[in-house]
Amino acid sequence: MFTPRAPNPALAAALTLLAAALLAGTTLLAKALGTEALGPPLHPLQVSHGRFLFAFLAIGATVVLIRPRFTRPDLATHVRRSGFGWAGVTLMFAAAAFIPLSDATAISFLNPVFGMMLAIPLLGEKVGPVRWCAAAIGLCGAAILMRPGSGAIAPGALLALGAALCLGAELIFIKRLAGREGPWQILLINNAIGLSIATLAVIWVWAAPTPAQWAALIGLGLLMALAQACFVNAMARGDASFVAPFFYTALVFAALYDGTVFGVWPDAVSVTGAAVVLCGAGLLAWREGRRRAPVTQRPL
Repeated sequence: MFTPRAPNPALAAALTLLAAALLAGTTLLAKALGTEALGPPLHPLQVSHGRFLFAFLAIGATVVLIRPRFTRPDLATHVRRSGFGWAGVTLMFAAAAFIPLSDATAISFLNPVFGMMLAIPLLGEKVGPVRWCAAAIGLCGAAILMRPGSGAIAPGALLALGAALCLGAELIFIKRLAGREGPWQILLINNAIGLSIATLAVIWVWAAPTPAQWAALIGLGLLMALAQACFVNAMARGDASFVAPFFYTALVFAALYDGTVFGVWPDAVSVTGAAVVLCGAGLLAWREGRRRAPVTQRPL
């Protein structure tokens, strides 16, 4: 059994902020790879493959060096978690090529809302009025970001919504692993399974990347590995309700990166929709924290 680490709120906050900045960086690189910024656009399945390949190599090398203690893994749960995680990441990367990074990131923050909804049939959880209210607020924010008044819903927004749904399903299986296995074991197994799925999927769409695209794919994998390592270690040192608000700064980082590199700044609709989504996600995180306050074991 994995022994949780001692609480350290300051370190948890710092690690979460770093994870948010790194994660926003992965969406920036995914956008560059999915557009003509670095050469002919790469298919989202190939971008996702690069993410898992180089993240796995980075995490595998780290595991060899630090040699953490491993326990018997729950492989069935890992496979389900990694399958949904791969699908969510791939859809998120696809969305980044079509809509502003701030919009894609904001919509992806609906994943705890979908996770809450899926926990009803899958985990038998009971959902009270506060959590349903938080879900409704978050979905209203997503509706704003889809810009229904523009005449047609942007395909990128639907892709981001699909990503949030898959990542929400992934949360269900992360809950089952929480406290049972160490962070490095979870990261290594997750990326190994994700790489296996991504390799099978990329066969049908593979195209030779340019040197700049190879560099971006390597950077994407390394940034994702660092972001994952920072986030799971932050979760091991602080309550989820404390960590979550710091992670929402990924929206700010995504907007800054998109504006600086691509000249795409959030408009009034983006700011309004993102604010509504964050209100819903923040309310849900607050309610989850109060609901689990008596629990002494900290999740990963």
